Amino acid sequence: MREGLSTTSYAVLGLLSLRSWTGYELAQQGRRSLRFCWPKEDSVLYEEPRRLVARGLASAVREQNGGRSRNRYEITDEGRRALREWLGEPSSPPRIELEPCLRLLFADHGDREDAIRAITVLRSWAQDHIDSLNDILGQYQAGEAPFPDRLHIAALGARFISDFFSTITTFSDLAEAEIKNWPRTERLGLTPRSKEIFDELTQREESPGSKSSLPRDAG
Repeated sequence: MREGLSTTSYAVLGLLSLRSWTGYELAQQGRRSLRFCWPKEDSVLYEEPRRLVARGLASAVREQNGGRSRNRYEITDEGRRALREWLGEPSSPPRIELEPCLRLLFADHGDREDAIRAITVLRSWAQDHIDSLNDILGQYQAGEAPFPDRLHIAALGARFISDFFSTITTFSDLAEAEIKNWPRTERLGLTPRSKEIFDELTQREESPGSKSSLPRDAG
């Protein structure tokens, strides 16, 4: 039954475990929550419930909405078992795909303006996520959390999202300022500022509070 299920399948099962959703509502919730850790196109979130229904992991009920019909999806007992089994398995390691950073990696084959444009895209992407998170946090503060019994989980997720994207905006500011001081992108080698950055990183890793400096059996 579980053969061929993707991580997206389990993401949708997770949403269905919270309540029933129409395809449109799933897409909306995907923009609200999944976009921060598992972003998918609306078309994918519309199609996945149908696959789950075909496998007996979800059920669909036809309902009327203003003269039009639509499917409302619910998780089945088999779907809950599949979700529980998946959660009990080791997670795959994260994969980072950041095209602006890839472009920065090869910045010496372009010019400064190319590198700055890549950093601008990176910063804008991060800031967009921060703005979205702040909107959600405002709703939480106003007592408008859609699933208040899950706020202990939401708080951890929000902390990770905030720290992650704030780090990216901080880096983007640093990178843009440094790139603007480059006379060119190629063959600069160890500049005074790049040496400072290396020294800062080394000191950070060697500081008592850094993870790499802790004993392997430290908690």
